[in-house]
Amino acid sequence: MDLENVLYLDLKDGQVIIQLLPEVAPNHVARIKELVRAGFYNGLKFHRVINSFMAQTGCPNSKDGGNYQLAGTGGSGKNIKAEFNKINHVRGICSMARAQHPDSADSQFFICLADSLFLDSQYSVWGKVIQGMEFVDNIKKGDPVQNGTVSSPDSIIKMTVAADVA
Repeated sequence: MDLENVLYLDLKDGQVIIQLLPEVAPNHVARIKELVRAGFYNGLKFHRVINSFMAQTGCPNSKDGGNYQLAGTGGSGKNIKAEFNKINHVRGICSMARAQHPDSADSQFFICLADSLFLDSQYSVWGKVIQGMEFVDNIKKGDPVQNGTVSSPDSIIKMTVAADVA
């Protein structure tokens, strides 16, 4: 395993290990690493979680003390040019969320809870869960009728890049 390209995601139920895919999305992987090393994701909540679809996080408005009413609308302030690739959006894939414009991905990302092939070639895949998917499955779900918005959502405890782990 290439430790430079492994990400640890600590959730309330356990640790998730994500294999980063710089060969298909080098700029997204570099930005994710940069944000992780800055502690950007620590304490953010999974603000949009739709059963049998995906769990989304990465909005600074979802952090405790933030404006949760605006969860899903914020970012780090630096958009990333799309790196659409041929990786299918299957269960365990990590991909960047974005607005309507293809080059509007920023800090928000989602983990596919089920195969979602209709997303292929429209969102930039940057990683895949290789261990701990059962902990992703345990993330509190929202109401799909209300766009999966979660009341009292689960938080990311901590994210680290493997090379940064002591």
